[in-house]
Amino acid sequence: MTEPLPIGSSESKNQRIFPERISKRELQEMPLISFRGGIHVISKLKEVPEALEALSSVKLLGFDTETRPAFHRGISNPVALLQLSGDSDAFLFRLREVGLPRQLIDLMENPSILKVGVAIHDDIRALQENRNFEPRGFIDLADIARELGIVTTGLRNLSGIVLGARISKRFQLSNWERKTLDENQKHYAATDA
Repeated sequence: MTEPLPIGSSESKNQRIFPERISKRELQEMPLISFRGGIHVISKLKEVPEALEALSSVKLLGFDTETRPAFHRGISNPVALLQLSGDSDAFLFRLREVGLPRQLIDLMENPSILKVGVAIHDDIRALQENRNFEPRGFIDLADIARELGIVTTGLRNLSGIVLGARISKRFQLSNWERKTLDENQKHYAATDA
């Protein structure tokens, strides 16, 4: 029995597990996937403790944020939605309504609960503009993908390369600050996480 090759070794780069990239055509031909668990929108402070109790029992969470798009140069908006998801439930925190309460900061600083996402550095920095915290337990899948020799490391490309399925980005540029999220936005946000 042979030992597995360490990620990043020159020998492992010659024996690719995944292709370097995927074409738009290949991706378009793959089946569309979406989150199938429960989706919980948290828009009141009194809902936060129950959501965090459920999340704190999960050791691996999907992590993402959404921001209302700004279509003019030099204008940016604060994070509107924080998505945290386990296998069976996704929690969508409406940050304009609940902010970043101490309990949520505690989860972001907990190294025992892994928060996994793609290109998360900007998401974390944008959250820190709302309230400063020390991010712990965060894993960026784009970094791991690059170590495996994957060149196109966005979420949509990684889902095609690794899962053999595609994720729709159709609602990415919707208004995440609207009074009520519609079903399409909820499903998109949960799937993204």
